[in-house]
Order: sequence, then structure tokens, then C-alpha cells
Amino acid sequence: MRPHRAGLANGDLGYTARAMAKRAAVSIDDVITAVETARDKVMADEAKSLVKLGLPRNVALKMVAERYRQRGEAEEGAEGESTSPWPDMS
Repeated sequence: MRPHRAGLANGDLGYTARAMAKRAAVSIDDVITAVETARDKVMADEAKSLVKLGLPRNVALKMVAERYRQRGEAEEGAEGESTSPWPDMS
């Protein structure tokens, strides 16, 4: 008799309820941090490429920030709630 691959003969794909339960929970903050870190790396790479093409660094950073809709710290405080894209639900 020919040996079968482990677990595949009976339709089991290798995942069991016990194995899934042992998986560590990931917090929302960890996910947000990972996404922001990845975005920052992509933005830095894009700005670096634009500088290599001959654009001044500050212009390249502004272009990348506009593309990702990043606001500087000064702009965040100055806008206030009046231009918020979220309607006031109170």
C-alpha cells in the first residue's frame, strides 16, 4: 500500500481547532503600527526616487505627502473641527 501524505488523505488541510486556538491575538494598535510603518517606508522610498530624478527634497516630500494625504503637525491643529470630513452626530 502506498503511504499517503500526512493529513491530506482524510481531507484535513493541516489546520486543527487546537492549532488555531493557540494562535496569539494581535491587538488593533499593533496592526495600525505595522500599517503606518509600512506606509512610511513606501513614502520614504518614493521620495528618495523623486530626489534621484532631480527634484528638490522638500518638493519630493510635499508630492509624496499629498499623494498619501498626509498633513503636517501644524496643519492638523489649525484645521480644527470645522473642516472635518465626519459629520457632527451630536
